[in-house]
Amino acid sequence: MIEFRLPSLGSDMDEGQLVEWRVRPGQAVRKGDVVAVVDTAKAAVDVEIWVDGTVQRLLTEPGQTIPVGTVMATLLAPGEAAPAAGEAPPPAKKAAAPAPAKRKGKAKREEGVPAPARAPAAPTEPSAPMPSPGTAVAVVSARAEARARVTPAARRRAGELGVALAGLAGSGPEGAVTLADVERAARERPPAAAAPAAAAAPAGAAVAAAPAGTDAAAAAAAAAARLLAMRSAIAAAMARSKREIPHYQLAEPVPMRAALDWLRQANAERPVTERLLPVVLLLKAVALAAREVPEVNGFFVDGHYRPATAVHLGVAISLRQGGLVAPALHDVAGKPLEVLMHDLADLVRRARAGSLRSSEMSDPTLTVTNLGDSGVEAVYGVIYPPQVALVGFGRVAERPWVEDGRITVMPALTASLAADHRVSDGHRGARFLARLRDLLQQPQDLQGSPHEES
Repeated sequence: MIEFRLPSLGSDMDEGQLVEWRVRPGQAVRKGDVVAVVDTAKAAVDVEIWVDGTVQRLLTEPGQTIPVGTVMATLLAPGEAAPAAGEAPPPAKKAAAPAPAKRKGKAKREEGVPAPARAPAAPTEPSAPMPSPGTAVAVVSARAEARARVTPAARRRAGELGVALAGLAGSGPEGAVTLADVERAARERPPAAAAPAAAAAPAGAAVAAAPAGTDAAAAAAAAAARLLAMRSAIAAAMARSKREIPHYQLAEPVPMRAALDWLRQANAERPVTERLLPVVLLLKAVALAAREVPEVNGFFVDGHYRPATAVHLGVAISLRQGGLVAPALHDVAGKPLEVLMHDLADLVRRARAGSLRSSEMSDPTLTVTNLGDSGVEAVYGVIYPPQVALVGFGRVAERPWVEDGRITVMPALTASLAADHRVSDGHRGARFLARLRDLLQQPQDLQGSPHEES
């Protein structure tokens, strides 16, 4: 018997809400299949299964908020027979049981990291305030929506537009409500529910008009609560980082003329839709440098450093509704630039649509934040535990530069490194930044990689 538990999707996660199941009892699943959608403080995440098997029982209902580590379902291992009809199934752990104080972890899954402490009196669902009598209809509607088959992107967009999901016909697989369905419903929604019309309506009609108004109010309240929960989760992780990790900070000016010239020439031969952005050169250079200086790429868990076997870069992405996430781009060092550009664009799109996978949220080995587009000259980041380093990039700006004994104007940026002094020291950090700078002076070598990652 295999127990499928709610995984930790980061050190700032201690619970999640089940949005929907993507499987049913009796269904065979393979490692990597998406089996559920879970809403965290930061995003709705497609949760993958990590074993082959057959779903036996689903123990958690959509809409439930459960701690990390809770048994959500049981599976039969390949070749394992189902219990006899009269045989009682093994007792399952209750969804509301408290999370263990310490979870044994895998380095890549971050499960060895204790969750941030919470106030004992915090409600199970902090983002859902107790409804007043006037919002009872909206609460009932929300529960019905939780049970509907809705894509995470559609659910998030429905909240933004105030579209009620209950009863909405879906055009997706198995009748799933898609983003297009939500936007069409918003366009086709009658302008009724306008204030003048409501004022002129008889008292009996107020009940019928209530859901539209309460849906919009509930959606606005839910969006505000979600942003607050995200900021709280970020605050908890960063406070823990500053409390536990002895940071050291280094910065290096990096000339970018060679990289930009090569990029301009390479893009001249590409269609507009396939052109590369400078950020892919930065990400590739970070990954290659991290392979040569492994002390910046891994996890500090249970008092020991565990270097990662591959470079999965967490990319900091700002969300349109506020807050940020840092999902992983996998195996960056081994990818051609074209593939990396495609994967990055897809990751950003899905992050902002609320459609990330659990593997993307749980296993970044090193985080990169690029605030150059925001106009800042440099960024000095805070390490996201249990990672041991964070790389930051500022904007490319023209600077006075000495080259071959002559003063010239050079497009350059500031690359920074925040690293964990328990794992490395300034000498190793300086070596990483020097290698990063050197790699960007030979951009043609970033196109491919002489070695593939395992």
